[in-house]
Formats: sequence, structure tokens, C-alpha cells
Amino acid sequence: MDVHHHYTAPEWVRWAESRGIASRDSLPPWTRWDETAALDLMDGAGIGTSVLTVAMLGRIKETETRKESARVALDAAGALSGRRPDRFAFFTPVFLDDAELSRWSVGYGMDELGAVGVSARTSVDGLYLGSPELDPLMAELDERSAVISTHPMEVPSPSAPQGVPPYLCDFLMDTTRAALSLIINGTLDRFPRLTFILPHGGGYLPYIASRVEAFSHQLTPGVDPSRVRDYVHRFFYDTAGPMSPSATPTLLAQAGSSQILYGSDWPPTPAGVVTGTTAPALDNDPALDAQDRSSINRGNALRILPALVTT
Repeated sequence: MDVHHHYTAPEWVRWAESRGIASRDSLPPWTRWDETAALDLMDGAGIGTSVLTVAMLGRIKETETRKESARVALDAAGALSGRRPDRFAFFTPVFLDDAELSRWSVGYGMDELGAVGVSARTSVDGLYLGSPELDPLMAELDERSAVISTHPMEVPSPSAPQGVPPYLCDFLMDTTRAALSLIINGTLDRFPRLTFILPHGGGYLPYIASRVEAFSHQLTPGVDPSRVRDYVHRFFYDTAGPMSPSATPTLLAQAGSSQILYGSDWPPTPAGVVTGTTAPALDNDPALDAQDRSSINRGNALRILPALVTT
């Protein structure tokens, strides 16, 4: 069960080109999603079902156009998962900067099209998942006991080293900041039925948990140090990235194998890397036993996304 699969619907690309919003040739190569290539990758890596994160590129600001963009992408994801429920499911997106569009997407995606959860960016223009402004959205999702799959963004910095791509460091920092915002602002306490998936092994969170404990009272607002480990265990962590065997012991020590999910990060992570490097590394990681691998590869995903049980 792959919970980190980027899906840029071919239908959406055609729509975006027809509206002059995006050009196929100018989009990143990984946006050229193809069903046959996806199934080949999944078969090669031993993936039974992929839960798609619905991608829509371009900075669309106009309200109705943005909703139309989301509808085109969601309709494509719904049609694909409806035609191949054995291989595909999907998360419906929420938009941190647009509460009304988020409510529409949740209702349309989950209630009408059968999305198994929602996806969200970790931040948008400095607004993080744990920001109090997002409480109304979190309350609605909490009522649904929703699973929220998160994905980071580039951290704005005028002094970033030249040649260092954002996915190498920035994504991990943005994920860490989002997790800390959920802890510090009490989101995890106010909305206990929410389940958050942190990508790329949780960024830096597993590695700074002790540091958060040590400086917990200096945070604003302060955090009870005895609760930090509980908060760390509230999150789920996917293996996209890739997550190297050297990192596994730390993640296991902080979160346990019951909180780890398999994520391929395809197609931004090329198929050859997934099948030749990351999947074998997980299968042969000496820190994991057979039960750990079973939980990470399938059991944990079925536990938090019961709609996948029939696939």
C-alpha cells in the first residue's frame, strides 16, 4: 500500500493547456503521469494499491477557475479509482488559503467520489497546518475522523546555497515546522480524531524530539515536556524520500513500526530508483523484522484507511 504517489491527471493537463494556465512542455517531467507506467512501477515494486495525491500545478487565483481546476482533477481521480479500485484510491485536496474551496473539495471528493482522506500542503505563504485560523477546517475534518496526508513546500530563503534543490533540505524543514505547529498550537489536542501523515520520514521531527522536550517551556505557547513523545506518536510517517537504513533506528525508536507507512514518492522519484534502490532498501533494512515490514508495507495503511481493506 503506497500512500505517497503523485498524480497529475492527463485530463487536468489538457484542461490547463486549453485555458492557457500551463504548458505541457514547461511542466516538470514528473507531471506526465501515465496509467501504464504507473502500473508497471507498482508491479515492479510490489505495490498492490496506490493512494494518489491529486496534483494541480499553476498559481490559479481566480475563485471559479480554481474550483474548475479542482473539479477536473478530482473527476479524473474518481474515474480512475472507480475503474481500478483494486489498484488506485485517492486523497481529495484541501487548500490552506481557501476555506470555501476546501469545504467543497472535502464534500465532493469524499462524499461523491469516494476519496479515502484528504491531502494538504504543510504550509502556504507562511500559514502552517497548526495555525489557529485553520481550526474551522480542522473541526470539519475531525468530525469525519479524516486522514490528512501532508506534503511540504520550499522554504523561502534568499540565502539558500546555490545548487541545493528544495526537496533535499527545504521539504524536510517545512514538514518539521508543520508538525511543530500542530503540537505547539494544540491542534492535536483539540482535534483528537485527526490522523496526520508526515512525508519523508517526518522531516527532522524524529531526530529533534529530545531537543523539543528540552526546550519545550521556551516555546510559545509552552509545551509540557512529558507530552512531546505522545505527540510524536500521534503522527504517521511515510518512507518516501528515500528513507535510508541508517535513519530507520531513530524513527523506530521515536515512533515505532506501527506508525510508519510505505511511500514511493513516484513519479518525482524515478521508477528505477524506487524499484532498484528504495524498495529493496526497505525490504532488506536490518532494523526491521518480518512483522515490522508487514505493518509498514500494508497493515498500518489498512488500519488508518479501512476503505482500502477490500482492495
